[in-house]
Amino acid sequence: MANGTLKVSNIETSSGSGTITIGQSGETVSVPSGATINLSNATQTGVGGNLKPAFSAYLSANQTASDATWTKVQCNTEVLDSDGTYDNSSNYRFTPASTGYYLINGGTTIKFTQNTIVDSYLSIYKNGSQTALSEEYGNDSSKETWRNHNLSIIVNVTSTSDYYELYAYGDPTSGDVTFAGNSTVQKTFFNAFKLIT
Repeated sequence: MANGTLKVSNIETSSGSGTITIGQSGETVSVPSGATINLSNATQTGVGGNLKPAFSAYLSANQTASDATWTKVQCNTEVLDSDGTYDNSSNYRFTPASTGYYLINGGTTIKFTQNTIVDSYLSIYKNGSQTALSEEYGNDSSKETWRNHNLSIIVNVTSTSDYYELYAYGDPTSGDVTFAGNSTVQKTFFNAFKLIT
């Protein structure tokens, strides 16, 4: 058949079901400027992007921490781990499987057995160093027994050997420090996903 323009209003299979193939291997199907592909009513597969790798994990029980010491938060229960990029049993770290921009979130409730909090912090670490920080200062008369911290940052991952961890710090005038965990309510959590840019 000679090259030319096919002008029709509708293309269907002769049987009314099955697959219609446009083009063949090695060819490019081009949609001209000004044309619109409307997929709003269609079942879509293999188009668009996805927010992967992605993970979400939380702390299932209280974690005891040392007074006035940066301690890694051990989010041990996974809700999602699309590509096996989060270690929820030993290092408690996220190692992205591909480069690009990611949204990383962390949160915790830091609890104290005494009601005299001085300082508390939450930090996202990259490769062992702080890259984001939430901080709150108090004093001996504040009479607080817990504090909430939340962080959300966008990072540019340039190497698949980069890794991210969640750390927290509590400094009461006396008593123990605990990161709140729960088996059904996510009081302490860590998650991330790749952005479509």
